[in-house]
Amino acid sequence: MRKKVFYVYNPNTLSYERVYPSFRKRMATVFRHLLSGIILGGILFSVLNYFVDSPREKMLKRENQQMRSQYKLLSHRLDEALDVMADVRERDANLYRVILQADPISAAVWNAGTDNMSRYQDLMNLSDADLVVATTQKVEQLNRQLYVQTNSINELVKLGQQNEDRINCLPAIQPVSNKDLKRTASGYGLRIDPIYKTRKFHEGMDFAADIGTPVYVTGNGTVVETGWKQGYGNTIVVNHGYGYKTRYAHLSRISVRNGQKVVRGEEIGLVGNTGKSTGPHLHYEVIYKGKHDNPINYYFFDLSPADYDRMIQIAENQGRVMD
Repeated sequence: MRKKVFYVYNPNTLSYERVYPSFRKRMATVFRHLLSGIILGGILFSVLNYFVDSPREKMLKRENQQMRSQYKLLSHRLDEALDVMADVRERDANLYRVILQADPISAAVWNAGTDNMSRYQDLMNLSDADLVVATTQKVEQLNRQLYVQTNSINELVKLGQQNEDRINCLPAIQPVSNKDLKRTASGYGLRIDPIYKTRKFHEGMDFAADIGTPVYVTGNGTVVETGWKQGYGNTIVVNHGYGYKTRYAHLSRISVRNGQKVVRGEEIGLVGNTGKSTGPHLHYEVIYKGKHDNPINYYFFDLSPADYDRMIQIAENQGRVMD
């Protein structure tokens, strides 16, 4: 581009004379062109920066997309792992712990701490914070459940090792010799009270027998109570451990003392007619973790399946208790 040249008419010489701009004007012109170039360049840079990614930005975006995809895949796999853990938890609660009669683990223990969102505050400012927080929460939930399950397995292994002793302590026979089941007088449940003639919940089983008939302890344990008890007459209570106790009432004689160790099948007393009783018999109770249970469920060392069914029928058909 040709440089502009300025002329001024001189009337004295009747000619045009070339005009040279001053230094100040030349500098102003240079500055003006420089400023215009900077502004135009800044505009072009901003436009290009907004619409066109740099190689580094393209690389970072690819990495972010890959990371997001990896998080989604990890979240899906964690969901599958948590489903497997849920199945293990169900077996733990409804199979293994039922067999070994262990208390179930509460949901609060399984998930302790994993629902505390304040733990994830540092992650809230990240891009895709919801995905990152949800995935992290699943990881901690799985880690917590694995920890609880490991402790549970250790506990169940220990209970399994103790199972032989537990079986020996379980009240698993009838407290009197009753092979023909003819001594079964009344069962567990609502019955007619022999004294007050009203329906009352009978918390044990009655075995009709002559005075002096031997009474046997139904599982290994320790005698924790002997003597007279209101309503029960002469009574023995045996603590078998593992949450089990048994009571033997209306005895004519007590053959053991408090603190004595007894073994299943050992004679501990004699049938009598003491306390609130309408005839010679043994009143027998099974207490598990402080609550009465039906003794008929604990005769599996004595009864065949057919005998068990027959005893249930006999016990159910007896409408009155003897105490």
